[in-house]
Amino acid sequence: MSTNYSLLFYLKKSKNYSGGAKPIYMRITVSGLPKEVSTGRECEPSKWNSKANRVKGTTETIKTLNSYLDTLVTKVSTIHTTMVAAGEEITAESIKLRFQGKDIKRKNFLDVFMEHNLQMEELLGNGFKPNTLKGYKTSFSHVGGYLEKEYRSKDIDTRKIDHAFVTGYEFFLRSRMGCSAVSAAKYMKHLRKIIKICIAHRWITYDPFAFYKIKAKAKEKEFLTDAELRRIEEKEFKIPRLAHVRDIFVFCCYTGLSYADVKKLKWVDIAEGMDGKLWIFTSREKTETSSNIPLLAKALEIIERYRDYSPCIAKDMVLPVLSNQKMNSYLKEIADLCEITKELTFHKSRHTFATSVTLANSVPIETVSKMLGHTDIKTTQHYAKLLDNRVAADMEKLERKMKGKPSPRKEAVVKVLCNPQPFTFIGAG
Repeated sequence: MSTNYSLLFYLKKSKNYSGGAKPIYMRITVSGLPKEVSTGRECEPSKWNSKANRVKGTTETIKTLNSYLDTLVTKVSTIHTTMVAAGEEITAESIKLRFQGKDIKRKNFLDVFMEHNLQMEELLGNGFKPNTLKGYKTSFSHVGGYLEKEYRSKDIDTRKIDHAFVTGYEFFLRSRMGCSAVSAAKYMKHLRKIIKICIAHRWITYDPFAFYKIKAKAKEKEFLTDAELRRIEEKEFKIPRLAHVRDIFVFCCYTGLSYADVKKLKWVDIAEGMDGKLWIFTSREKTETSSNIPLLAKALEIIERYRDYSPCIAKDMVLPVLSNQKMNSYLKEIADLCEITKELTFHKSRHTFATSVTLANSVPIETVSKMLGHTDIKTTQHYAKLLDNRVAADMEKLERKMKGKPSPRKEAVVKVLCNPQPFTFIGAG
């Protein structure tokens, strides 16, 4: 089938024509089959040049009209070139539909967002977690609020999503919703995913994120120092609930388990490793990646303390973990009693394991990453901060090494000074 086309303009006479200007039509022909499209312009028959397919005259109005017709020729040419490059079937009808913008199914943006969230809800437990869905539902609400405030609309045609929409939404999140840079970046990531869906279905023809860059930097993770951790460990609590929460928190400081992972920890997850010692063999609740952790003596001591604890036996769990909200609430009490000024949250135990317990004691970051169940070492670097005492220790090793063995440059200088060689001058008179 031919991919060539022809194009001409003509005046079309309506059925009830009685005189005056006639509408200008554009005829697209492919393989002898024509399709007509209105240009939305009119012309007096006496001023129309049928051979040139243009209006006769040199007035500014006529020049403007002819220039408009030239623009339509360029537009059709661009459409044709794009379709040929994409290997699409070239017909007069397909070019006409692309010219009129009718070849792409129209879709409202929030409808696409809602469909995505409903599909995610149906797949909970099969690749998606409830907290992930919760985040996308919040994003959906934020986009709705943005449309109502800035566009005075309850939805928007996906074709109208552009760079200004993207940057405006980020500003809305930061200013109107009071989101931090990191939170705003998370919601922008959600927006980008929905836009990619629209691009894949050709509801959006170009990427509005093409010239957008997220500038947010991850916050430095706070952790407990070795002294602060010991203070919590050695504190005697008369209230059982505080003692239980303290034990679970400390256990996670020595294993790196997150709240979700320690809550589901069972005795079947603890077994003998290759070294003959007890290990935790589990998978991350968040990422479903394996996380194998050798149990340190302090962690073993804590779980043995609860081996015969009736609430744990009844639920077949290793530790009596409460709800995340209660755990964090009781940790604030523990922080006050231990005179710790940092905001103590349960997730801080994971940061403490990565930094004070392992990295500060010369455990390689690759090993820490493996125990934390990270798939990318960059994720571990967000958790694990290289402490000053580790830097000092490494530099001390370097200094001892340098003192014991002179540098090659120093040895060369000493050799030259002790064994001077005569100079030979070339070309001297």
